[in-house]
Amino acid sequence: MAEQGELDQALLDPTRLSIVSLLAATHWAEFGYVRESVRLSDSALSKQVSSLEKLGYVEVDKGYVGKRPRTWLNLSRAGREVLTGHIAALQRIAADAGETGARHQRQAD
Repeated sequence: MAEQGELDQALLDPTRLSIVSLLAATHWAEFGYVRESVRLSDSALSKQVSSLEKLGYVEVDKGYVGKRPRTWLNLSRAGREVLTGHIAALQRIAADAGETGARHQRQAD
């Protein structure tokens, strides 16, 4: 797990970043909704969720709706903190690069 405001290695993967970003805007999203939203197969999403669950970023709850089994996913508090820090680090990188580019352009003019 990264320190607050640092890039998180697990979230450098665009698929995992998409999953946690989607979950940040929901509360206990159904597995099928997440699968369709991030456009993954059941097995691919299951693998990514397992990785995120082991890191403590995602919580998984299984149950039934009528007789049909269902799985719900939620972004944990730790996952939310890591995502917030990761996004802040990405924004800082982009801002620093923009400032460096602007300085370079001024020197070139």
